[in-house]
Amino acid sequence: MLRIFALLVLLAFGFAQEVTVLTHSSFSLDKGLIARFERETGLKLRFLKGGDAGETLNRAILTKGAPIADVIYGFDNTFLSRALEADILLPYRSPEIRNLKATLLLDPTFRALPVDYGWVSLNYDRAYFKDRPLPKAPADLTRPEYARLLVVQNPATSSPGLAFLMATVARFGEDGYLDFWAKLRDGGVRVTKGWSEAYYTHFTLYKGDRPLVVSYTTSPAAEVYYSEGKYREPPTGNLFPELAFFQVEFVGILKGTKNLEGARKVVDWLLSKPVQENLPTEMWMYPARRDARLPEVFRFAPEPLGSVRMDPRAMAQNRERWIEEWTKVVLQGQSPEAVRQGRR
Repeated sequence: MLRIFALLVLLAFGFAQEVTVLTHSSFSLDKGLIARFERETGLKLRFLKGGDAGETLNRAILTKGAPIADVIYGFDNTFLSRALEADILLPYRSPEIRNLKATLLLDPTFRALPVDYGWVSLNYDRAYFKDRPLPKAPADLTRPEYARLLVVQNPATSSPGLAFLMATVARFGEDGYLDFWAKLRDGGVRVTKGWSEAYYTHFTLYKGDRPLVVSYTTSPAAEVYYSEGKYREPPTGNLFPELAFFQVEFVGILKGTKNLEGARKVVDWLLSKPVQENLPTEMWMYPARRDARLPEVFRFAPEPLGSVRMDPRAMAQNRERWIEEWTKVVLQGQSPEAVRQGRR
C-alpha cells in the first residue's frame, strides 16, 4: 500500500523517471496497457519513432556514444547481426524468457530478445484482380504487365524490403536474383523508402496505382479488423508462400542507458502476457510467448507453407553485399553481369 502511495506521489509531482523506447514507425500498443504500466512502476514511457526498422537501428548505431533512448524495439533477424556487431546492446536474461518460443531465441548472448514474429509477403488487391489474371509464379512478376503494378521497399532502409530481397536470393539463387531484379527494374517496379509509403500511398487499396505490394501475411486480416464491419472477407490476399520470409522482431537495452532498472522493466513488460496478447491486433505480428492467445481475426492470417527461413549466418555474411548489389542493379541501372564480375 505504501509503495503504491509513493508511486502516486511521484507521478503527481512529476518526479517519475522517464524511459525512452526507440521504435520503428509501425509501433503501437493499447494506451490502457501503457497507462497501467506507468501506474504500477512509477515510470514514464516515451516512445521515439525512428522510421522503418533499418532506419531505427541506424539511428541507434549512429548515436552509440550518446544514446537517444534506453531501449530499442523492432529490429529484426535480417538486421540482428548488424545490431550485435555494432555492440550497442546490453545482455539481459529476462525472467520472461522461459515463456518464449525457443525457436525464436536467436541470440545466445541475450542482448536481443524476441518480441514477435511473422512473415513478409506479397499482397494483392482482390478488387483490382477480380477480372484480371494474377501472376502464376514468382518469375511472372518480371513481366512488364506485372512489374509495373508492383511496389517494393528499399532493402537498405526497410526491414520488409530486405526480407523480400533475401527471399528472392533464396528463390533464384546467387546468380539468378540479380537478373530477376533487373527485369523488375526494366519493367517499371516502384521502390519506396519504407513500408508505410508503399502500402498507404501506392497500393491501390488506398487509392494508389500499384495493386501488388510487399507487406505481411497478416495484412489481409488487419484490413478486416479495421474495416468496422465493411469487410467480412479480406479485400487483399497473399501471393507466393515460397517468397514469404520469416521475420522475428527483437527488443534490447541500449548501452549507455541512464535507467538500467527501468529499461529492464520495459523489456519484461513487452514480453508479458497482456502485452503479447495485445500485439497481434496492434502491430499484426504473432506473439513470441507460447501461452499468448491469438485473436479470432487471425483465421485470415494462416502461416504460409514453404516459406523462406534463412540461416542467420548466411544473412550476417552476405547482407551488406546483397544490399550493395541490389542498389547497383535497381537504383544505379548496372547490369547483373557487371555486378557479378565485380565479386571476383
